[in-house]
Amino acid sequence: MTAFTPTDILDDGGRVAGEHLVLGTPYGGPWPEGHHAMIVAAGCFWGVEKLLWNAPGVWTTLPGYAGGATQWPSYREVCGGRTGHTESVLAVFDPARTSFAQLLRLVLENHDPTQGDRQGNDIGPQYRSAVFPLDAEQARVTEETLAAYAPRLAAAGFGPITTEVTPLDRTPTGRFWVAEPFHRGYLEANPGGYCPVHATGVTCG
Repeated sequence: MTAFTPTDILDDGGRVAGEHLVLGTPYGGPWPEGHHAMIVAAGCFWGVEKLLWNAPGVWTTLPGYAGGATQWPSYREVCGGRTGHTESVLAVFDPARTSFAQLLRLVLENHDPTQGDRQGNDIGPQYRSAVFPLDAEQARVTEETLAAYAPRLAAAGFGPITTEVTPLDRTPTGRFWVAEPFHRGYLEANPGGYCPVHATGVTCG
């Protein structure tokens, strides 16, 4: 796996323009030196993005699509379940203030990673739980975290974890595709927007 940089973020106009609606940081970089990125999916990306932009140490967030075979996918195509993509969120964070492991645990504890292709009433492969590691360390931490979390969920009566773990560069397109501008900071622009939390109440420990 190679280093992930802002040049790996694509929308249909090339480099992503504009600033984060809440954090005020540039979507398309440049990122501060030493900052890291991560890409996760946990159901509707509106709520996942809000969860991450509120996390200490997160510098910017961006909703998009990952894991599928279609290049330049649209929201309509992804919601039709035909692209193989899942609604995903890119987060860029300061490792001096937080870590991939901490943010991963936050995401896991705020959705149900045992539901397969759904989160609550949101049904389809575009809502599946997923982690797309960007380097070998993220892959290792993800596998170890899920292995430790599984028995805690089982003890609480939940089924096996269904979270997909696929390094981004091993997905069919190998890329994170940025969602339409309408989705960026959606729950800040639309505070009454529908996006329930599907937390299990089970912590990672």
